[in-house]
Amino acid sequence: MATADYILFDCDGVLVDSEPLTQAVLQQNFARHGLMIKTEDIGRLFVGGTMEGAMKSARVLGAELPDDWLLQIHAEVFAVLDAQCEVIPGVPDLLDQLDRAGIGYATCSNGPMEKMRVTLGRCGLWDRFEGRIFSAHDCPAAKPAPDVFLKAAFHAHVAPARCTVIEDSATGAKAGRAAGMTCFGFHADADPEKLRPFCDALFTDMAEVPALLNLT
Repeated sequence: MATADYILFDCDGVLVDSEPLTQAVLQQNFARHGLMIKTEDIGRLFVGGTMEGAMKSARVLGAELPDDWLLQIHAEVFAVLDAQCEVIPGVPDLLDQLDRAGIGYATCSNGPMEKMRVTLGRCGLWDRFEGRIFSAHDCPAAKPAPDVFLKAAFHAHVAPARCTVIEDSATGAKAGRAAGMTCFGFHADADPEKLRPFCDALFTDMAEVPALLNLT
């Protein structure tokens, strides 16, 4: 595959190992509000989406969520992430290799900027990405719409066709494809079959990315 000029990383599940922690908080919170969901179904129903979407879906499924639920769940999730979130193995080394190759990068998330400040900050990545951190909360539409990826490419003055997206969810991969970008699907903890239709390549270890980018 051709070397990209710009790499757009999803945040949760790609840069930081936040998904299992967030899913556990959601499962416990929904149970308190009358909705019991199996652990394996939490990821299937909610990974890759927004908390607003999770709120709507949970209410349809029977959860009795208060009007201020978004404020409550963000506070609960942020507290757990601030105490426990860790960087995805291999990410710092990959960023070092991109720096040596002169390839720029950014992160684009459906989560709010406040969440990324917690997770990236705890994992030592906030300063590394500062000025290149983009939230779909600041765009007209969240993934699977391409808005957040197109915004990052525009700010970097890089054509979408010269960007490569790294995602761990079908929702994000769809957004990358809609943006006209190459997409690599990271499935260390994700279902590769859900990613495959929307990705140009699949991988399970960040050490594989340089070869996918023809850097080795």
